[in-house]
Amino acid sequence: MLRLRHPNVVLFMGAVTRPPHFSILTEFLPRGSLYRLLHRPNSPIDEKRRMRMARDVARGMNYLHTSHPPIVHRDLKSPNLLVDKNWVVKVSDFGLSRMKHHTFLSSKSTAGTPEWMAPEVLRNEQANEKCDVYSFGVILWELSTLRIPWKGLNPMQVVGAVGFQNRRLEIQDEVDPAVAEIIHDCWQTDPQLRPSFAQLYSRLCHLQRLVVSTN
Repeated sequence: MLRLRHPNVVLFMGAVTRPPHFSILTEFLPRGSLYRLLHRPNSPIDEKRRMRMARDVARGMNYLHTSHPPIVHRDLKSPNLLVDKNWVVKVSDFGLSRMKHHTFLSSKSTAGTPEWMAPEVLRNEQANEKCDVYSFGVILWELSTLRIPWKGLNPMQVVGAVGFQNRRLEIQDEVDPAVAEIIHDCWQTDPQLRPSFAQLYSRLCHLQRLVVSTN
């Protein structure tokens, strides 16, 4: 963890390894989680800033996936994305992460949060780094709609809907069609058809340039 240094990854600074106070020390990000910022009442974040946040996440995840060996997060979700005073988003909480030494992850654990998890993970199947791409699609859906994913369903209902009924969150008509296309691509049933984070970052940057040029 100490070797991971990137503007969009929370800085790990040390750990306490003696009982009874096992703990880790990281940088402090004063704005808290992206989940809290998106879903708090009466404090909307403008669309331009939300798209910048999406780019931050894609950039941080691309760094992890292109590390040597690649790091697969496996619990990527808005509560695990922290925001600094300048509104920069950083990936955090690697409690379920795995070093990718082979094509597929060795662990089949489904510990995590079903609302953001890929269908192959919910089915306890072998999974690779593309499970993080699916989760990013849910985060991009949150950023685009300001809604809580699968609100009204309990975790087991989400497992059934996504993992076994192949259901996806509804993308409202007001979502930018280009953003909706990216979300759809992240949610491909076949993991190999999902884009890489490098591709996602490039597409999001292109979208941002289009927004700037039209304004």
